[in-house]
Amino acid sequence: MMSKLALPDDILLKVEKPARYIGGEVNAVIKNKAEVDVRIAFCFPDVYEIGMSHLGMQILYDMFNRMDGVWCERVYSPWVDLDALMRKEKIPLFALESQDNILDFDLLAITIQYEMCYTNILQILDLSGIPFFAKERGEDMPIVIGGGPCTYNPEPVAEFFDLFYIGEGETRYGELIALYRRCREEHTGRKEFLRRAAGIPGIYVPSFYQTSYGEDGTISAFTPVEEGIPATVLKEVEMDLSDAPYPLKPLVPFMRVTQDRVVLEIMRGCMRGCRFCQAGQIYRPVRERDADVLKQYALEALKNTGQEEISLSSLSSSDHTALPELLNFLIEDCRKKHVNISLPSLRIDAFSLDVMSKVQDVKKTSLTFAPEAGSQRLRDVINKGLTEEDILHGASLAFLGGWTRVKLYFMLGLPTETEEDIRGIAELSNKIAAAFYELVPKEKRTNGRVQIVASTSFFVPKPFTPFQWASQCTKEEFLDKAYATKRAIQAQLNQKSIKYNWHEADTSVLEGVLARGDRRIAEVLLKVYKKGAVYDAWSEYFDNEKWMEAFAECGIDPAFYTSRERGTEEILPWDFIDCGVSKAFLKREWEKALRGETTSNCRKECQGCGAARFGGGICYEKRDEDSD
Repeated sequence: MMSKLALPDDILLKVEKPARYIGGEVNAVIKNKAEVDVRIAFCFPDVYEIGMSHLGMQILYDMFNRMDGVWCERVYSPWVDLDALMRKEKIPLFALESQDNILDFDLLAITIQYEMCYTNILQILDLSGIPFFAKERGEDMPIVIGGGPCTYNPEPVAEFFDLFYIGEGETRYGELIALYRRCREEHTGRKEFLRRAAGIPGIYVPSFYQTSYGEDGTISAFTPVEEGIPATVLKEVEMDLSDAPYPLKPLVPFMRVTQDRVVLEIMRGCMRGCRFCQAGQIYRPVRERDADVLKQYALEALKNTGQEEISLSSLSSSDHTALPELLNFLIEDCRKKHVNISLPSLRIDAFSLDVMSKVQDVKKTSLTFAPEAGSQRLRDVINKGLTEEDILHGASLAFLGGWTRVKLYFMLGLPTETEEDIRGIAELSNKIAAAFYELVPKEKRTNGRVQIVASTSFFVPKPFTPFQWASQCTKEEFLDKAYATKRAIQAQLNQKSIKYNWHEADTSVLEGVLARGDRRIAEVLLKVYKKGAVYDAWSEYFDNEKWMEAFAECGIDPAFYTSRERGTEEILPWDFIDCGVSKAFLKREWEKALRGETTSNCRKECQGCGAARFGGGICYEKRDEDSD
């Protein structure tokens, strides 16, 4: 039974949404402390509604709690109202399940999903009473572990973590926990545990590495400080997804969260090779979950949660080889139970639209296309693998099927972009609107006109992509491009049918600094946090002025990390990580991008990216077929 709540009633009554902090949700795991010898506080450094929507956290929560003697509990960032009260009343941060202080735990595992949550990581450490810097932590402090996609360049936050787990969590945590137990029995101390942990594949311990810089500010060397510490850390990959742990009793929140549904992860990786997309590179090779396993998971999870919606999760759902079989099964089963099916990440083609017609029988919500660029030339540069003909054909099929609202996603500031490419965004939006008026007779236009919503985000170069060497636009350049897009849309014949939104430029520039930053950025992070920066991913709390002050006070020019184009021979802060895709492949793709040449997807032809070394997935499909 859970102990009394960490927050007294008078505090809970003062905060918005107290359900964020009380735990006790359906399928939450409560264990007998007497039977537990390793306690893990698993943290998502954002508000409860966002953290509870994250599938990766649900997977690892379930996996840890299946382990004997291990109890994994959850912790999220307190919202700003509670944050202020906790500081005023000196209430330490606590985990939801037991309501115990984070200092009572052995491990604090923080998943780092996006760069703009870095100040929230400092908030978690601060409210827990854990020193910011790993080197200042004593023997009685939890081991602070980082995981998730941002660990593919952990350097801006490296000094705040004891270790990072790079790659997929299903493979090595059992080994790491066994080592922790052994070191505790032997009373080796914190440093020796970390030294031995550095020998486990996929584990990076920043304190055993040092960075040297040249006069121009670039990295001249990144080396281990002791013998026996690996110079390169290879990411961990779970190759057998069908047999990997998966939560059949996912947590069900008491309140509405961002993704309030059962999530079925059908595959990992993407075969498309878009050159701006980090996920498409770091999650290679493409691996599918078996359709029969997925059917079973869907039935179990719906039964164990009572949820009324199920979503298929992947980077490109249309590419799962058994998608038609799986969808037919789900449509049949879900219709009986009045359960909705959500299908993100579909390519808009006749099959997808047919499926969507079946699952959106009553209400045809908007369709989403992501052309990313306005012109075919620029789509070839980024290797989008989508022609204007594909887009217009998909939109036409949708309009004939009764859809009247289309969302279009583009990026501004992509490498080699010209004014013509920007005009192309407006022209493509106009052509899609025109297709509606040509195809749908007046008497069948239920809402009178079509609604095209064109949204542009600003391009941020990411590690382990062919564009990791590219320069990023300045704030002024980004805004000029957004205004040029707006003017071009206003000049179109169907402009009344087109709505245009753009992302904030300040946050995109800052994201660029944090994505490609090195260890020197830690000083800026700490300084800006002490100025009150937190929840930077939330526009209402983001304060660019505080960040600019912090950069100036630390003597760091953000432009060094953003608008400077890097040479392909420069040592990058993340070069010590092997993400499975070779640097030679990324260089080839960068050169092809500059020439406007495309690369086939992985099913059409292997591009020799390096991911075949993991011994399975899409890389071996052809070999398996040949041996049959």
